[in-house]
Amino acid sequence: MKPRIHPVSRPVVFRDRAGGVAFLTRSTADSEQRVEWEDGNTYPVVDVEISSASHPFYTGAGRVVDT
Repeated sequence: MKPRIHPVSRPVVFRDRAGGVAFLTRSTADSEQRVEWEDGNTYPVVDVEISSASHPFYTGAGRVVDT
């Protein structure tokens, strides 16, 4: 990889509000909000509306989303 052209990757928590679950993964996304994770460390948290835990395709449960 070429130096200084790639964004910084860091541990980030993605929190699914609809499913009530959270995932710790690496991402280039950043947030001013922080959350304490199970390991005792504090990470940036990004709230998402739908993830694999709540999406009807992955869960097999139908869900109506009114636009």
